[in-house]
Amino acid sequence: MSSKFDATSPAPVPGERRNSTARSQALFERALQVMPGGSTRATIFFHPHPPYAAHGEGSRITDVDGNAIVDFTNNFFSAVHGHANPQVVAAVTEAAARGISFGLPTEVEVDLAEHICGRSPAFETIRFSNSGSEAVLSAIKAARAFTGRPAVAKIEGAYHGSYDHVEVSLDSKPGDWGEAAPIGTKYARGTPDAVLGDTVVIPFNDAEAATRLLETHGRRLAALLFDPLPSRVGLVPASAEFVAAIREATARLGIVLVVDEIVCFRLSHGGACPLWNLEPDLVTLGKIIGGGLPIGAVTGKRAIMDMFDVRPGKAAVPHGGTFTANPVTMAAGLASLRQLDQPAYDHLNGLGDYFRRRVTDAIAATGIPAQVTGMGSLFRIHPHQRPVRDYRTAYPTDGEKALLARLHPWLVGQGFLLTPNLSGALSTPMTESEVDALAEALAEGFAWASSDRAAA
Repeated sequence: MSSKFDATSPAPVPGERRNSTARSQALFERALQVMPGGSTRATIFFHPHPPYAAHGEGSRITDVDGNAIVDFTNNFFSAVHGHANPQVVAAVTEAAARGISFGLPTEVEVDLAEHICGRSPAFETIRFSNSGSEAVLSAIKAARAFTGRPAVAKIEGAYHGSYDHVEVSLDSKPGDWGEAAPIGTKYARGTPDAVLGDTVVIPFNDAEAATRLLETHGRRLAALLFDPLPSRVGLVPASAEFVAAIREATARLGIVLVVDEIVCFRLSHGGACPLWNLEPDLVTLGKIIGGGLPIGAVTGKRAIMDMFDVRPGKAAVPHGGTFTANPVTMAAGLASLRQLDQPAYDHLNGLGDYFRRRVTDAIAATGIPAQVTGMGSLFRIHPHQRPVRDYRTAYPTDGEKALLARLHPWLVGQGFLLTPNLSGALSTPMTESEVDALAEALAEGFAWASSDRAAA
C-alpha cells in the first residue's frame, strides 16, 4: 500500500493495525482497574484503546509493541521540536541535577520571562502557571479584579481549558444554537446554572452579531476570551473585519481582551497577534513555551498584570502554585524557544503550506468530499467540503462523525497519529516526506472509511 511511511513494513489490512497491539491492550486493561475509563486524559482515548508510547525521537513515537508512529499531534501541539530534542534534554538534565523544585525563585525563571517578553512589545510583564487552563483562569481573575465586573464572553465552540465558564458551549448541538444569539450550554454534568448566567457566547467571524452582544452585556463583562485560530471552531483564521470589530468594541466598553495563544503562539516569533495587527490587553500562553513540560503563562499590559503584584501586601489576585516556574520546566522552555528562530518558523510555516496543498490535491484525486484548513504549522482535516467559517459550518453531521471514528484508528494502524477530530501540528524535525506519506494515507483512508465494507 502506497500510504505506508516505512516501505519495508508488511502491508496492513485496511482498518487494522500493522503489528501486534497485545502489550498496549494489556496496559489498557490494567489501567481500567485504577483509572476511570482507563485514562487520565479524555483527549487521548479512542476505541478500542490507544497505543501506549514507549519512547520517541524527532517526529516519531515507538509504542510498547514496537510499532513506529509518525506523530502529527506532538502532544496536542506542544512538542514543536518533536520528541527528545537534544538541546531540551540537555537543559532538563542539567537543571534537574541542580534541583527539581524549590520554595524560592530561580534565575532561569527570570531568563525565560525576559525571553518571552522580548518577543513582543505587548508582553509587558508575565506570570507563569502550570497549565494553559490555569493561565486562562488567572487571566479571567485578573480581568475581574481590574474591571470589578463578574461576567466573561467567549467564542461559540472555542476551547480554552477546563474552567467551568470557558467550557460553556464548547460542544453545543444544532438544537441549542439559537437564532439571534448562541445559547449557552453546559459541557460537564454538574456545572452550576449560575455559570451560564455569567458567560456570554458570541459567534465566530460575525462582526455585527459579536458587536451587538458585547454592547448588550458590556456593563457586566470583565473579559472577552478570544483565539484568532480556534482549533475546535474549525481551525480557520478570524477575519480582519471580525478582529477589528471586537477590538473596537472591547476597548470602547472597557472589556479586557484576553487573546488565547496557547496553541497559536507557534505561528510566528511574536505569536499570533502581530499577524492580525491586534493589540491585546492580556495574552495566555502554554504548550510550546514549556519545551514539552507542563506550563502556562499570562502576559500583557502592566496595569492589568499588576493585579498579581504581591509587594504592597495581599495581591488583588493571589496566585501561587507549588510547582509554578519550577527550574526544570523553565530550562526546557528556554532551550525550546531559543531554537525557534526565524529559519525555524520559515521551515514550519512553509511545510504547513506544503501540507495543505499536498493533502488538498491527494483528497481531490479520490473524488471524496473532504478538505483541510489551518494556518502556519497547524491543520485540521474535515470530512466534508462545506465552506468552513465558524463552529457551525465546521460541525460534522452524524454520518461525518461516524466516518471520522473509522478513519482515525485506521490512520493509527498505518502509523500516523492525529487527534481524533483529525487536527494536528507539524514539528521542526519533519520534512516533506512525512507530509507526502500522510497525504497518501489520508486519500486511501477516506476511500476505505467511506466504503460500505468499512461502515458495516
